[in-house]
Amino acid sequence: MTTDSSPAPVRELLSVAMVTLGCARNEVDSEELAGRLEADGFRLVQDPAEADTVVVNTCGFVEAAKKDSVDTLLQAADLKEHGRPQAVVAVGCLAERYGKDLAASLPEADAVLGFDDYPDIAARLRSIVAGEAHEAHIPHDRRTLLPITPVERVLSTTPVPGHASGPASVRRRLDDGPTAALKLASGCDRRCSFCAIPAFRGSFVSRRPSDVLQEARWLADHGARELFLVSENSTSYGKDLGDLRLLETLLPELVAVEGVERVRVSYLQPAETRPGLIEAIAGTPGVTPYFDLSFQHASAPVLRRMRRFGDPESFLALLDQVRGHAPAAGVRSNVIVGFPGETEHDLETLCDFLVAARLDVTGVFGYSDEDGTEAETYAGKLDEDEIRGRVEHVTALVEELTSQRAAERLGEQVEVLVERIEDGPDGRTVEGRAAHQGPEVDGSTYLLDSDARVGDLVGAVVVASEGADLDARPL
Repeated sequence: MTTDSSPAPVRELLSVAMVTLGCARNEVDSEELAGRLEADGFRLVQDPAEADTVVVNTCGFVEAAKKDSVDTLLQAADLKEHGRPQAVVAVGCLAERYGKDLAASLPEADAVLGFDDYPDIAARLRSIVAGEAHEAHIPHDRRTLLPITPVERVLSTTPVPGHASGPASVRRRLDDGPTAALKLASGCDRRCSFCAIPAFRGSFVSRRPSDVLQEARWLADHGARELFLVSENSTSYGKDLGDLRLLETLLPELVAVEGVERVRVSYLQPAETRPGLIEAIAGTPGVTPYFDLSFQHASAPVLRRMRRFGDPESFLALLDQVRGHAPAAGVRSNVIVGFPGETEHDLETLCDFLVAARLDVTGVFGYSDEDGTEAETYAGKLDEDEIRGRVEHVTALVEELTSQRAAERLGEQVEVLVERIEDGPDGRTVEGRAAHQGPEVDGSTYLLDSDARVGDLVGAVVVASEGADLDARPL
């Protein structure tokens, strides 16, 4: 009797491609999912056509984002008909927000997974690839899963995407760029009448500073030179940990991490932006003097209906504080146009404020009803053509103001983090961002006659501008 002693064939690992839509917070969630999958035996690939499983991390914020998410899922499902993928899975905000309803309306997706599935994502994907049916969750308000009192939330075991504790290697970088998003917190306790995010993201939960710092060190070890601090409301960081000024003490510790060249804070609520935080962002070496202030509008009556606070005078006073500490600070914001009950006078107030504010970049969004929000029930809705016309009007104004603000920076010295280099028929393109430019949304700075490499931080002087983009010559 003979025995076959040849080794058993090595079984190829299941491969998975992560497709991420939406904001930088989603990017962090995707990298956490990728880390969990890789640690549990999956092989990560970039091209969905080459993957056994395609996981689409969806966005559920506004109608346009929802449509992009559905279109991306359909495109991934089409790959199953003509290529390698065996399963297409929806995760993220759209999946969490609509659950069974999304699964019923989009049978092309093999499964819709909610946030509660994230800790066991590898087991879920294996069962789906094996052909097992997955019962999508019934959507519910995730705020009900956490204690009402913020300081009691630290004891909760409810899964919060992007908050994995322990070794930071649970995260896997999906690109090798020099900028990486780092999550400060998730969820929101505000009750803005137009926003559905708290219902599907949950109440506000800060990450422990030790976890944030550990992940910052890990990101620096994996090529990150700029840390982009993200959350739904960074000004609330620490309130559930017993210290509302925790961000002011955390920033110097983050810039002290070896390998980190600069730190950037995103999404500040104007009504909560305190003088001490302004001083910390504007005056801490290594922290970019960059203020992402969510104004949303300037008319006091509109803001009240939005369940927000402020008016042109208080907003301009806040900007004066910022520029008093850092005259060249970058300031960006978003505004909603066509909110229910918005009058011509309200629109004029907004436009006058934008002229006076001298913002570097402003995102302009037309109002649309969001399921389950208070504003969905409001009277005084404007018709779609009127909203579209107002958006076009404000967008044209913003484009002109953005160009003017960029032109004001001619002759200014800037530090540019190089993010992309491309050799073409017209020469070498060196693209990066100055301190006043946030990732992806605030334009770029192009270095002229530079031999810099990706990841370099280059001192330069601005010599030309086009829209929000700048040309700069290295010093």
